[in-house]
Amino acid sequence: MAPSTTTQRNVVFVDGIRTPFGKAGPKGMYAETRADDLVVKTIRELLRRNPQLDPARIDEVAIAATTQTGDQGLTIGRTSAILAGLPETVPGFAIDRMCAGAMTSVTTTASGIGFGQYDVVIAGGVEHMGHHPMGEGADPNPRFLADRLVDPSALVMGNTAENLHDRFPSITKDRTDAYAVASQNKYEAARKAGFIADTLVPVATRSAAGWGLATEDEPPRPGTTLEDLAKLKTPFRPAGRITAGNAAGLNDGATAALLAGEDTALELGLPIGMRMVGFAFQGVDPAVMGIGPVPATEKLLGRTGLKIEDIGLFEINEAFAVQVLAFLEHYGIADDDPRVNQWGGAIACGHPLASSGVRLMTQLSRQFAQRPDVRYGLTTMCIGLGMGGTVIWENPNFDGAK
Repeated sequence: MAPSTTTQRNVVFVDGIRTPFGKAGPKGMYAETRADDLVVKTIRELLRRNPQLDPARIDEVAIAATTQTGDQGLTIGRTSAILAGLPETVPGFAIDRMCAGAMTSVTTTASGIGFGQYDVVIAGGVEHMGHHPMGEGADPNPRFLADRLVDPSALVMGNTAENLHDRFPSITKDRTDAYAVASQNKYEAARKAGFIADTLVPVATRSAAGWGLATEDEPPRPGTTLEDLAKLKTPFRPAGRITAGNAAGLNDGATAALLAGEDTALELGLPIGMRMVGFAFQGVDPAVMGIGPVPATEKLLGRTGLKIEDIGLFEINEAFAVQVLAFLEHYGIADDDPRVNQWGGAIACGHPLASSGVRLMTQLSRQFAQRPDVRYGLTTMCIGLGMGGTVIWENPNFDGAK
């Protein structure tokens, strides 16, 4: 007897959540909080927000981390599922694509849903950069440099951002600083409007000072001015252009999303925040890692038949302001285009590496609910060692207006 065949089906983003993001280091609010406990908070919050979902219906838990050791090790997707109280029948795994870890958790499990092998999954990421600095314990093969496989700057993300400035001389430090100030201002406006709080789950914290409760992001610096940023040092190059003000910081945090087949979501009465249209990843020269979103987006637009003009909302990870501006310049989009990062970005709220992809998706989903005039949105990010990743989503609330 021949096996039954599987037909492709729609994949939907049901819900997303994240912890408040903290500053990495001994003074950060998560200094005494475990990374896996951050993940547990997000999983439990997804279940609390969606009580109609029987946890036994979850087919997979995929959690990403860039540094998979210590409290981010031991197959964190499985350990987090157990710690969160999911039935022992729910499996899990860990995944790593550096900054695009959570994005890859989503696209990998979404592929399983589309092929009919999963119905409901949890996908997310975590990075506790205070416990595990980027590259901790790594042992790069000496052939990378000895055989000149990559430029020496490729292994230091700040250096790759300086290289991107070299490649795009029109993107000056003044422009990146202005973009960074705008990111801070947009984030603060969104926070005051209550849009950010809706994406956060409070986290109990412990430190030498005692117990606390994290309810807001720690990194933002409201009121930042161009004059403030002009005074900052350029640590990656003398008289360089990359500073702590126009780049994301070192951060701690976790994210998680609930994905499902559209038919399953309708069966279970789960909300449909977005439909996945497609995704693409693309490699680039590691020395200019930040250009990655451009070819990844080009590949995906080619696959889907869409044009950049069809995209009504953009959520671009702000690892560095120059990387966002390189993307915008390629497509002829203004630095201050209102479609781009409406609620600010990682320059303001932080970038805990492997967790950030789901932050972008969660915000886009919330924005779709506010914008029935927008049909398509895009989440994109650059990825360490020279890659880019892009996912295009469709707004289920689209009313056909133009």
